[in-house]
Amino acid sequence: MNNHVTVLEIDTNAVLHNINHFKEKLAQATKVLVVVKAFGYGSDAVEIAKILEKNVDYFAVAYTDEGIALRNAGIQAPILVLHPQLQNLEKIIEHQLEPNLYSFTILKTFLEIADQKLLLNYPIHLEFNTGLNRIGFWHTDVPIILAHIKKSNNIYIASVFSHLAASDDLNEKIFTRSQINNFTSISEEISAHLDNKPMLHLLNTSGIVNYLEAQFDMVRLGIGLYGFGNDTSETKQLKNVASLTSIISQIHQIKPQESVGYNRAFVATKFTKTATVPIGHADGISRKLGNGNGHVLVNNQKAPIIGNVCMDMIMIDITEITCNEGDQVILFNSQKMVEKIAEKTDTISYEILTAISQRVKRCIRY
Repeated sequence: MNNHVTVLEIDTNAVLHNINHFKEKLAQATKVLVVVKAFGYGSDAVEIAKILEKNVDYFAVAYTDEGIALRNAGIQAPILVLHPQLQNLEKIIEHQLEPNLYSFTILKTFLEIADQKLLLNYPIHLEFNTGLNRIGFWHTDVPIILAHIKKSNNIYIASVFSHLAASDDLNEKIFTRSQINNFTSISEEISAHLDNKPMLHLLNTSGIVNYLEAQFDMVRLGIGLYGFGNDTSETKQLKNVASLTSIISQIHQIKPQESVGYNRAFVATKFTKTATVPIGHADGISRKLGNGNGHVLVNNQKAPIIGNVCMDMIMIDITEITCNEGDQVILFNSQKMVEKIAEKTDTISYEILTAISQRVKRCIRY
């Protein structure tokens, strides 16, 4: 039971609108992989997967336990584990997850396990580093990879993919196109030596928006599903998925020279009415939003956050707002509010969404 009065509401109709928005951009044959890592970008990965399972071809998670949670919830669709670790490979097989094998260490280990378990045509995925320099094989590794793969009858390459480094930055078109060309060469070299034709995928959300010519066999939809297109005009065409709300738990009358919160960060210069809201930095509200840098909405009016953000609470100035204890407080309910919070805290929408603590109750709206 989660009795936290602070709630993150997930709008499933918005999710469906957003997936259809991106699917309309694609060629009919192009498959769609939806990324539900990090609890579905801070929402609810299981509910998102249940909603979309019949509408997409693949799901992707970052780590093995995320994939296991989907399987335990009854999700049957293929699930790609993007960053598996050696100690979890047997769990991956047990739960019929599909590993991304991104280095020779993990490739060799998985092939050994596959041989020991006498697996039959188990799907694996290969990631190549074309410029992000995070994880992945190099283009020069292709012959050695193929030599290892051909020694095993237990696996097959389900897909070959890479990740764009700057698909949202149109000032980096030359670099991005060099990544696309590099990936094309790698995939052609691999495919020429395989009996099966692996799926090829490169584009993330911004890639879908800016480089549709490189959609290959499948695209990976992440932040776009949750309402953000990494571009103002694109975001306007999407619907907001997540809304974070709480309530006023107590109202105080503060006299001049009285202080509010830790370290007396706010000192009243006049009679001030404040409200305490049960949400804090342990719930994902950055301390950078304190001391008037951020605000919330109470009865559709802006109420600045005053003093320092506490672990479990914030205090807001409601001097000019007519409201009562128990009234709703909106932390965000639109993409614009999320992006404003990101601007105020010098970060990006991804971090605002994924920072919402798991102790905050998720409410699914159908």
